[in-house]
Amino acid sequence: MEPSRDDVLKALEQVIDPELRRPVTELDMVRDLELHDGVVALTIVLTVAGCPLRDSFEQQVDRALAGVPGVTGAQLSFDVMTPEERQALTQKLRGGAPQRDGVIRLPPDCRVLAVASGKGGVGKSSLAANLAVAFSQLGHSVGVLDADIYGHSIPHVLGIRERPIAIDELIVPPVKDDLKLMSIGFFLESSNEPVMWRGPMLHRALEQFLTDVHWGEIDVLVVDMPPGTGDVSISLGQLLPRAEVVVVTTPQKLAQDVAARAAAMAQKTNMRLLGVVENMSGDVFGSGGGEDLAGELGVPLLGTVPLDPALREQGDAGAPIVSAQPDAESAQAIVAIAQEIEALRRDRGGIVKSLPLVG
Repeated sequence: MEPSRDDVLKALEQVIDPELRRPVTELDMVRDLELHDGVVALTIVLTVAGCPLRDSFEQQVDRALAGVPGVTGAQLSFDVMTPEERQALTQKLRGGAPQRDGVIRLPPDCRVLAVASGKGGVGKSSLAANLAVAFSQLGHSVGVLDADIYGHSIPHVLGIRERPIAIDELIVPPVKDDLKLMSIGFFLESSNEPVMWRGPMLHRALEQFLTDVHWGEIDVLVVDMPPGTGDVSISLGQLLPRAEVVVVTTPQKLAQDVAARAAAMAQKTNMRLLGVVENMSGDVFGSGGGEDLAGELGVPLLGTVPLDPALREQGDAGAPIVSAQPDAESAQAIVAIAQEIEALRRDRGGIVKSLPLVG
């Protein structure tokens, strides 16, 4: 029995672009579909030449066509989109809006969770990365914005080494384990290259990460904030004024005092202060400081994460402990914090905000 062309196209709806997270049929990526004696020949046009995810397409096409009556095999080839096709794809992904219209587009029900600290060295980035993994495990579609411009470490912690793909003026973030990530580290020649920028350039970079990046249908965006209350933190407060802030501190008194300043800045920029996390709790740094800070700020203590060498080791290895060692005490503590944050959902409402022009 010769397979039906309509059945083949219906089956190909199961083939999802690994980066754009939408069916290849919806993205108009299927070309030259032909049927000969049960063999389906087709071409998938890629956004850029040398796409590293060809194997994923091949495996998905084989799986999708295996269930179509009459199909005995598949012949898959690849081509690259023309400039006109890329432009049409970009407009489709932007929902028909003009390019670079200066608007932040996140889905209406997307939560923006800013993980902040008053000082460096409190494990903020490790916590942000593992919280993102925990939210993904709880069934959410998650994006991660590494806004710690000077101390960008999220790509290393998550083990994401692929670079973003530019489709005209749209930036498609790399994806690993269903997490989408954007970081300034992707645009540097080496991971140790310093970023020597002043305020306006920092603001423009963050603006571009929020307007030109195709985040897609995520429902949680975890933002790794830079420590302190400098230019980047102020810009993020302006760009994402309805974000929810999680303040990270270690137990000692000095860390509490500095973290309180970060909390005060968040409130002054109209971001909602969600709660406090005490990290590195245990014998070395003591305990209880997070609870004291939460009481001082009038917000809940979301949880405490014990000082755990495995958390550091897994971060160094690019394998977040929440996924690599889910039974570890620190991993379970972070998942419990994610569940606590889940229980504190803010009122629904999209974050679609026109941005000021920056000279």
